[in-house]
Amino acid sequence: MPDSSLSTPEQIYQLKITLVGSKPPIWRRVEVSANATLASLHRIIQVAMGWYDYHLHQFTVDGVIYGIPHPEYEVHNERLVPLHQVITGPNMKFSYEYDFGDNWEHTILVEKVLPPAEGVVYPRCVTGKRACPPEDCGGIYGYTDFLEAINNPDHPAHDEMLEWSGGSFDPEAFDCAHVNEVLQRLA
Repeated sequence: MPDSSLSTPEQIYQLKITLVGSKPPIWRRVEVSANATLASLHRIIQVAMGWYDYHLHQFTVDGVIYGIPHPEYEVHNERLVPLHQVITGPNMKFSYEYDFGDNWEHTILVEKVLPPAEGVVYPRCVTGKRACPPEDCGGIYGYTDFLEAINNPDHPAHDEMLEWSGGSFDPEAFDCAHVNEVLQRLA
């Protein structure tokens, strides 16, 4: 059970969300209210990482699975669980999986528990590195193949992959200001 001195609804969690297996690492640092639900955190991650919420997802916290309830699976309802009920304090880790086909696994590290800053609207993205892989590119290994194809004009799939990705893709690009514009609409 979380220590109430570390986890109260009035507090803010600074979370580092890292895409497992990405080299160099793809990550985001977000700040979110302890009162936000896991369902809200799902939407925040979708925006911060650059996903489009086309696929199923789940959180695993201390061996318990949270997501959209299904009668055939033991999944706790993420809409009913505020973060302060599952986060035990700084240095805690839990996982978020998006798209069970591509299997995008994320590690979420609780870096800090902070008081809310005056005048700040939460959630917010503080920083991050690198572009999110395109949806449906085949997971982390498919993403590696995708990057190889678009970066080599002689690759047999070069033109096809560039067209599929909209004509260009910069794996180093990350626009924190744009993420925050979208997050403000969630607030």
